Amino acid sequence: MKSLVLEPDLSLNIREIDVCEQLGPRDVRIKLHTVGICGSDVHYCMHGRIGPFVVTEPMVLGHEAAGVIVEVGALVEHLKAGDRVCMEPGIPDANSRASRLGKYNLDPRVRFWATPPVHGVLRPEVVHPASYTFKLPDSVSFAEGAMVEPLAVGMHAVAKARVKPGDKAVVLGAGPIGLVTALATLAGGCSEVMIADLIEPKLALAATLGAITPVNVGHQNLSDVVREKTDGWGADVVFECSGSTQAAACLFDVLCPGGTAVYVGMPVEPVVMDIVAAQVKEARIETVFRYAHVYDRALSLMEAGRIDVKPLITDTFRFSDSVDAFEFAKQMPATSVKVQIQMPV
Repeated sequence: MKSLVLEPDLSLNIREIDVCEQLGPRDVRIKLHTVGICGSDVHYCMHGRIGPFVVTEPMVLGHEAAGVIVEVGALVEHLKAGDRVCMEPGIPDANSRASRLGKYNLDPRVRFWATPPVHGVLRPEVVHPASYTFKLPDSVSFAEGAMVEPLAVGMHAVAKARVKPGDKAVVLGAGPIGLVTALATLAGGCSEVMIADLIEPKLALAATLGAITPVNVGHQNLSDVVREKTDGWGADVVFECSGSTQAAACLFDVLCPGGTAVYVGMPVEPVVMDIVAAQVKEARIETVFRYAHVYDRALSLMEAGRIDVKPLITDTFRFSDSVDAFEFAKQMPATSVKVQIQMPV
């Protein structure tokens, strides 16, 4: 099938590649419609590896996806051909200890699309377990369906934070993950979110998404803004979504006593953390790796109008222009947030 393939020399090609997938009794076959470009896809294109995952063989890219079911396995009852769906890209081992404990995102043997050596979904069709395939509400488009994957990260972060109604939160980083985390934080009950970044167009977009106060840390002091907004107490929750080592090291500065710090972004370099700064506030520290048990809840919030991801979808390319789409994503302008690719009809 003709796919977007990342070669071991890090070149990108639209070409035929043999991806043989048999339909099992609990699987569905999906014709892809829309696939988003994630930062991890771009990172593999530029560097060929993320941690221990190294591109050594040709690999199809893409894991943020939505499409239409064209065939179902014999034992699948809740889905049918013609259903519009989005899919969780990680397939865990159902018998692993992590899966049995309900923490399937932490299964060391999970097979995650576009993570070497597993092929992604920038290709015509994919076979996927029905258990990790979710029907889109009529009001949710394919483009929005492909945004459920990054939104799931933000929702998982909010769940780990144990947000309470009326909480005030800070989000560090106004990229795609920071913005979906801010949306999930508001949907989770926060009364206000302060989002910090250096890029003014992204902050301007954030300001249109609800009770979000943008803070340009290039010429504003975040600590001063948080003190003003919280009567000097500090934020109940701080989400680090930028992946910046500097931001990850100092998020306790704006946290209230007894507050929660959630690490969502993944810094490239190790972070030197001031443990005493956390101790004197008895901060609770949470970390996030992907997500678990949130896709259906994300879709429910989107259907109810509680979360609107449409403003984050800023650029759309045809599949025939996929290589250009990735070149665009490598040097994305400040006004862009999420790039998506539409597959051939």
